[in-house]
Amino acid sequence: MTMSRFAQRLSDHGLELTRGVTTTLQVNVGLACDLTCRHCHLGAGPWQTELMTSAVIEDVIACAARIPFACIDITGGAPELLPELPYLLSGLAERAPKLIVRSNLTALSLPGSAALPELYRDLKVSVVASLPAVNASQTESQRGSGAWDTAIRTLQKLNVLGYGLAGSGLELDLVSNPVGAFLPPGQAATEKRFRQELARRHDISFNRLFTFANVPLGRYLEWLESSGNLSVYREKLESCFNPSTLPGLMCRSLISVNWLGIIHDCDFNLAAGLQHGRAPLNISELHEVPSEGTPIPVGDHCFACTAGSGFT
Repeated sequence: MTMSRFAQRLSDHGLELTRGVTTTLQVNVGLACDLTCRHCHLGAGPWQTELMTSAVIEDVIACAARIPFACIDITGGAPELLPELPYLLSGLAERAPKLIVRSNLTALSLPGSAALPELYRDLKVSVVASLPAVNASQTESQRGSGAWDTAIRTLQKLNVLGYGLAGSGLELDLVSNPVGAFLPPGQAATEKRFRQELARRHDISFNRLFTFANVPLGRYLEWLESSGNLSVYREKLESCFNPSTLPGLMCRSLISVNWLGIIHDCDFNLAAGLQHGRAPLNISELHEVPSEGTPIPVGDHCFACTAGSGFT
């Protein structure tokens, strides 16, 4: 088997990517989404029908009951499009000190999601919300027409419920990914700009902002290819490889389960089809977390997580 460029780079530095202490269970409930974001590494969208079944939901809850995860992280697609999301959240809330839902904000505005913000509040769910930019034009170039106004209204509603406000205990974090084929600016400066602009123009507060490089998989890979940016973007990622990011990578402390119940080492390996271990492992068969030092499969998409400050 030919070694990937990323694996070769690790080897050149005398490094390998292995597990640390696994503390987080990430649950990808499916590819159904109300948006078709250009940067999506999964290719999620309104036409996708992949959603976690009731049987797999029960397996996820049972796994959380037998393994003491410090954090459970719900993602998609848009998790709000899973009809059984309230049941899943209620079953997980008492089984981990921290429960996260990753939201694109617009899905929370859908008629079927009307009760979810209050449920998040009642269960003390932390919300990690994606917002590409602090203006409508950049946001909608990535996410589609109307996405900006809807996202702003949803953030304001979350603030009314106490999210992002000092002393509330309700965390609201933002995630910003670049709109084009370039790396994100510095996180500290970007957070300062978002905080100032959202407060001044929309009276919105949040806790933290994270900036991450886009991963060349799924729809983003298709866009890079069709726009002629793929080779240039890959060169940028590889030239910015930072070996000091390895200890903090999410895959070292996280396992990811997809909508079919199959275990992966992270959501990007899930998208790339890289399973955890030599044979497919179902979450119903998981009775202990992977041991420290267990090798993590890698591919060239891993350059996105190790460029600059990394994807931690």
